[in-house]
Amino acid sequence: MGGEAGARRLSYSAGVSACEKGGQWQPALALLSEMREAKLEPSVISYCAGISACEKGDQWQPALALLIEMREAKLEPDVISYSAGISACEKGGQWQQALALLSDMWMVNVEPGVISYNAGISACGNDGRWQWALALLKEMSEEKLEPTVISYSAGISACAKGDQLQWALVLLSEMREEDLEPNVISYCAGISRVREGQAVAASAGAAERDAGG
Repeated sequence: MGGEAGARRLSYSAGVSACEKGGQWQPALALLSEMREAKLEPSVISYCAGISACEKGDQWQPALALLIEMREAKLEPDVISYSAGISACEKGGQWQQALALLSDMWMVNVEPGVISYNAGISACGNDGRWQWALALLKEMSEEKLEPTVISYSAGISACAKGDQLQWALVLLSEMREEDLEPNVISYCAGISRVREGQAVAASAGAAERDAGG
């Protein structure tokens, strides 16, 4: 697309990108809407910027709507688009939607990256879905992707919320084996579960002694 139409399209795209950098999701959506009304079809980059703006604004529903619009416009979302959508779902507490997007990526031959997986694990961790968090960590390794501190911390948090003390400690141990330094979140999640477990054990022991006495 050249001439005046091409220049207008570039101007709109630059505007959407500016909104994304400023976390202004509503103006970004408005500009994308104007582009479509003016028959200036947004590009993958424009849509990606719009999805990222929604992610920064904690708006998971508009982010998913833009992904759907991309497909309807015969545009293939890339790993950046999907990752932003998954992050939006994570921030919105939509772990099932996050997993669905990860599944969609494989179906359309877009390989998830570390950022995609981290967002998915975090989404599961926020809701205490420890089985899914562990499954994603395992899948990362199978795909030759190295889990980061963020990956492990989200997994440990999921196990802590799911009362899976043993798994939380296993992940802490794996971090050390991978020469990854556990951060405050990792330690706090793991140690808090250890202390709670010790407290429960001590309480149970005291109850048994009282009953026996």
